[in-house]
Amino acid sequence: MRDAVNKAARTVINHCLENNIGTLVFGWNKGQKTRSNMGRKGNQKFVQVPTARLKKRIEQLCEQSGIRFIEQEESYTSQASALDLDEIPVYGEKPEGWKSSGKRVKRGLYRSADGETINADCNGAWNIGRKANVVGMQGKPSRGRLTSPKRLRLWDLPHVDPIRSAETPSGESPRL
Repeated sequence: MRDAVNKAARTVINHCLENNIGTLVFGWNKGQKTRSNMGRKGNQKFVQVPTARLKKRIEQLCEQSGIRFIEQEESYTSQASALDLDEIPVYGEKPEGWKSSGKRVKRGLYRSADGETINADCNGAWNIGRKANVVGMQGKPSRGRLTSPKRLRLWDLPHVDPIRSAETPSGESPRL
């Protein structure tokens, strides 16, 4: 499990560094696993994922790499429509009668009010960025940004030594 956490964290940080991304937003709800209700087998698989450990490792690598790390409460980000710029309430402060303009139509797909179908995870991720007030994510995203996420299979990646991967070939620390 430690190898998977390190691979995932290093992959995220390397992507940020290669693409000049200076801010990383991590969507997080405290106690999210204690309130999960996905059925017996679904809960067993979900609660075993060491999300807190991954968040901590990404935060450590962000600090080492000079990337700004934001932990963002993510309630209602999957329900709200990024394309329709729905208001996204904070957990426990949802206005009476709040309803999103779009909806999840099936696993992995979200339909906006005007009928455009986008990737549900991309919709939620964009809304987490909106909720964190990330520059450039306050307006309406292009539909193309929300349709085709890049999928990485951690087990197919080469082993990453988190200490050595932070060094240059000459053994010096990387430039920040």
